[in-house]
Amino acid sequence: MRNEASRRTGFSRNGLDRQAQFRPDAARLAAMAESADARFVLVAGDRILVDVSRQPCDTQFDRPTAAPWMAGGEPVFLGSENGHAVFAVPALDEPALPDTVKAIDLRSIAMQGLLGDSQTGAAAQARSLVHWHESHRFCSRCGQESAMREGGYRRDCPACGAQHFPRTDPVAIMLAVDGDRCLLGRQARFLPDTYSALAGFIEPGETIEDAVRREVFEESGVRVGEVRYVASQPWPFVSSLMIGCIAEATSAEIRLDPAELDDALWVSREDLLTIFAGAHPTIRTPRRGAIASHLMYLWLADRVD
Repeated sequence: MRNEASRRTGFSRNGLDRQAQFRPDAARLAAMAESADARFVLVAGDRILVDVSRQPCDTQFDRPTAAPWMAGGEPVFLGSENGHAVFAVPALDEPALPDTVKAIDLRSIAMQGLLGDSQTGAAAQARSLVHWHESHRFCSRCGQESAMREGGYRRDCPACGAQHFPRTDPVAIMLAVDGDRCLLGRQARFLPDTYSALAGFIEPGETIEDAVRREVFEESGVRVGEVRYVASQPWPFVSSLMIGCIAEATSAEIRLDPAELDDALWVSREDLLTIFAGAHPTIRTPRRGAIASHLMYLWLADRVD
């Protein structure tokens, strides 16, 4: 499905066969992890260990290479690729690394194109799962320490029997459009002069479309009607799924919520062309690969369908 719009967003291409059918077999997974063919992705907080001596770079290490940097704990089974079972493990906080291996944050990995497409998605998968285990060690029902099961895709409480699963938080990200112009906004945390599509978490009991309408109105005061899904993007900061939409505006007046946005403005197609060319004097957009930039590009090219 190479032509899917989602395939052109960062972190979306993952070359692993997840092989969920093997997850209940703990003995088989343990044997796979001990195999000489096993490969390990090491996660150090927000960073991934990367072999920078190769082009493209590599995040998958064999056990003898990875062992000195492992922090311990059970490996999470990510899947298999080219005959290698691939696992994610936490790395030491400050591992002693050779010059050929660097600890690099995922944003830099994606923005600099350090990895092949298949490994970028696997690195995001690894980071999300390792973080979930580190932050959800204890049962939210009774407080007892829980145990990893299903190759890392479940935690079971030995005291009350509760089962806990990795969470993915859905986020609506939307480009509101009004004829030949689109609505962009900026938050205080953005780089100077950077504007993006509006976005917000989808709340319990809410459809994607209703979340789009609510978030655009809450942040900018602009009302939108018809909402069309375009593409999605795994976003491992910490573990979200960005659901990209185009929203047709039914009003134009901007009334900012200053708690949400520093600024918002309508941008014409002509100005957006200038922005993408890097020639606009005061506005720049997120880098290509971010779904916000992708939504703008598709709208600009009239390819949102």
